[in-house]
Amino acid sequence: MGKSLANKSLRLKPLMNSSIRKDIELSILSAVIFGICGAFIISEYTWGATLLYTDLHQYGLWYLIASFGLVLILQDTYFYFIHRMFHHPLIFKWMHYGHHRSGEPTPWSSSAFDLPEAIMQALFFAGVSFIVPLHFITLVAALITMTVWAVFTHLGFEVFPTSYKNYWMGKWLIGSMHHSIHHRKYKVHYGLYFRFWDKLLGTEDPSYLNQTHT
Repeated sequence: MGKSLANKSLRLKPLMNSSIRKDIELSILSAVIFGICGAFIISEYTWGATLLYTDLHQYGLWYLIASFGLVLILQDTYFYFIHRMFHHPLIFKWMHYGHHRSGEPTPWSSSAFDLPEAIMQALFFAGVSFIVPLHFITLVAALITMTVWAVFTHLGFEVFPTSYKNYWMGKWLIGSMHHSIHHRKYKVHYGLYFRFWDKLLGTEDPSYLNQTHT
């Protein structure tokens, strides 16, 4: 098992314990920011200021599923444009450098955000709860999906075979290899879940489909 994963490694250099420690420190900071954001959302919900609801039948089960997909699309769009903005030379050092400090992506760097970026990431969930009717289950499911997907794309090894990119899921969903290229080249691959915006706006690496893991 270990040998198989090693053969799928996407890393060009070994991990440093000091980098992992710093990633963990930033991840804890990000968790605190998201916790504060969660407390704010619940507080606003109790005052009736959000569009969150608890009755599964209020909009029907079909809307529960559709709203989950809508949130992922909205979050991916929001993430793409703020992520691309974070890489502007004038703000990169204080907005996004912490996430790239370790060089190679790792599960620990998946939530390693500098304070301004952590706030920007958390603001999406606060904002969407005011503009889209969402069941609490949908909001929690989106948070879990974001966390799991971020870890998956920062694993540092490819779970799926190279041929995965040729199937419909691989053509639209971002995987470990796709995001590893971003950590090396910076100016490509800004999406969170989907390849749509990278394809549409020309920020997908032309050589991606020919990339193979080591």
